Amino acid sequence: MNTYHQDTLSALRPAAVGLALAILTVLFGQLLGIVFGLNEEAIRGRLQASAAQVRDTVYHGDEAAIKTVQEKSWTYMKRAHLHAGSMGTTAIALSVLVSLVGLSRMATTAISLGLGAGGLGYSVFWMWAGFLAPHLGGTGAAKESLRWLAIPSSGAFVLATTAALVGLLTLLVRPRSEK
Repeated sequence: MNTYHQDTLSALRPAAVGLALAILTVLFGQLLGIVFGLNEEAIRGRLQASAAQVRDTVYHGDEAAIKTVQEKSWTYMKRAHLHAGSMGTTAIALSVLVSLVGLSRMATTAISLGLGAGGLGYSVFWMWAGFLAPHLGGTGAAKESLRWLAIPSSGAFVLATTAALVGLLTLLVRPRSEK
């Protein structure tokens, strides 16, 4: 193994857990796409059955409200798929970037973990909200019940993205060292 390769692997090591979470996030999105493609009707049926359980108590027999929540729930599930793909890919790219710009091991680890865990958590939030909404009577209730997951995961992702930008800008304005 040449020195450049060893140096690159050494630089990526602090980001390894965050990178693993980011790749898991991408896989989650891909698996959702496969499951949706193969089982859309079954998933929609599950949403309908979930709403039917509380048709009288939560929806008070309002079929239009049930249909609206079911459609929005399906949209949330598709949103989980899209968020997982984009946030997972972003987490990989930014984790590699911060690994290579010369930030401290601790900063690299923290940023990569924030990106990987934040992307995965936020993607899971949308999926879970989609499944919960029909039974709870609306997407607002589902989102509110999962605030504990949505806020920290999205916050971690945004903070880590901001930290990656600051790290890159610091590199750009830092005077070049003489060799």
